[in-house]
Amino acid sequence: MSPTADGGMTAALVQFLPFILIFVLFYFLLIRPQQKRAKEHREMIASLKRGDQVVLSNGMVGKVTRVEDAEAMVEIAQGVNVSVIKAMISEVRNRTAVAANDRK
Repeated sequence: MSPTADGGMTAALVQFLPFILIFVLFYFLLIRPQQKRAKEHREMIASLKRGDQVVLSNGMVGKVTRVEDAEAMVEIAQGVNVSVIKAMISEVRNRTAVAANDRK
């Protein structure tokens, strides 16, 4: 009986090995990079300050005029301020970058 019991355990391990490998592959290709992007986004939102040029999740570009705990006031046009939830800010642009159409 001992050889069949060992064979049964090995067979069960061989059957579950593809599932284990698929989970490991998903972890390194999907789960881990997503966690890294989420951490970078949280850090970006935490370091948000007045004067930063931001891109909102709907594609609008504006300048931060006030930062609160959960919201930020963004000027999207001269004299037009909107209050946005900080999590909806998708990108903080570099303020020192020259625009593509500027030839300075």
